[in-house]
Amino acid sequence: MVYADKRGRVFDHPTLKMVIRSGNVLRAPRRGELIPLPSGSQLMALPGRGALGFAGNEIKLERGSQAVAAFMAPAYTQLGLTAWEREQGASRLPLYAYTAVGWAKGRFYVAGFRSDKDTRQELRGFDQKKVVKNAARRLSESPDNLLLRQLQRCACEYLCPAARNLFLGRWECPLPVSKKCNAACLGCISLQPSGCCPAPMERLSETPSVQDIVEVAVPHLKRAPRPIVSFGQGCEGEPLTEAGLVEKAIREIRNRTPRGTINMNTNASKPDALARLLAAGLDSVRISLNSARQRYYDGYFRPNGYTFSDVVESMRLVKKSGRFLSLNYFILPGFSDQWAELRSLMGLMSKVTPDLIQLRNLNIDPDYYLQAINWEDRGEGVGVKGMMIRIKKKFPGVKFGYFNPTVKG
Repeated sequence: MVYADKRGRVFDHPTLKMVIRSGNVLRAPRRGELIPLPSGSQLMALPGRGALGFAGNEIKLERGSQAVAAFMAPAYTQLGLTAWEREQGASRLPLYAYTAVGWAKGRFYVAGFRSDKDTRQELRGFDQKKVVKNAARRLSESPDNLLLRQLQRCACEYLCPAARNLFLGRWECPLPVSKKCNAACLGCISLQPSGCCPAPMERLSETPSVQDIVEVAVPHLKRAPRPIVSFGQGCEGEPLTEAGLVEKAIREIRNRTPRGTINMNTNASKPDALARLLAAGLDSVRISLNSARQRYYDGYFRPNGYTFSDVVESMRLVKKSGRFLSLNYFILPGFSDQWAELRSLMGLMSKVTPDLIQLRNLNIDPDYYLQAINWEDRGEGVGVKGMMIRIKKKFPGVKFGYFNPTVKG
């Protein structure tokens, strides 16, 4: 077991063994569930939450301790949450994913696995001095470009991997465009209500012009290896609320270059607007889901002016148009892999089969999440890997991953 003292210093316990949390079930890690802590991951001491460990078959609280979690590097998906005993009055945890971590043979281990071989966001691949230099140069060349100004902040202040890759001239380039959103997601990372846990970044404050977007997107698509440009980022609202702007930008981009993939990450709330973007030349669409069950979807996304049926209709439109469809499926062990959730997800996939399921860890305090959505499932699920095996058996053509792929060279 790993724990922290009140000063945040991390220790391995001399006798207690690691406990994994799956939903509301506490258990020991299973064979094959633990991997060495990936490079670029971070350990976090969790205030107001005591560390739990096994003493034989009994779970015990380490008095005076803080539980410790790992926030894993991109391309890794969690299989188990950190176990803790929450103190009365403990504040809500910030918007991170809290993966179970332990210690053995001189190193940390986590309950997770690598879900994508792509190295595009590995920490060792970033030269931050070069990012800062290139961002300053690009902005000096286009000082009035609102989008470049935002992306410079994302790359240099928030250390956004996609924005950093833009200024290194490679792979996926973010194109945030929207100040507005028609959902109030529990785990929104750019806007949280006053008194809640702080959002890790500020939302885009100015809407870029078509020219701003084209000035960023076209050079990237022309020059970058495996080029992608993506609307719908963590530092903005919902890009479909700016569908008119995006449509004009897509058409102008395609007037200038046929190369690369134009992608949108979206809540898929406006099927009519999405249809126009597909007609304009949108190549791929990634649609976010925390659940295939409407009551839990609504509990997390808290949609304003759209319904879950609109999301499903948008999925149908993407497939009908022959474009690439990804599900950005938020993973919370013990919730995502419950039998009822798995049956609902496979039922949805029987109607509209995606090309790819992106396994993204749900960044939220799990106690708050399960309470806020009025979770009713009990008992242990099939496990995240068990969920994947069953989906793959029924839908052999569906792939799993973490990143948006290049679908048009």
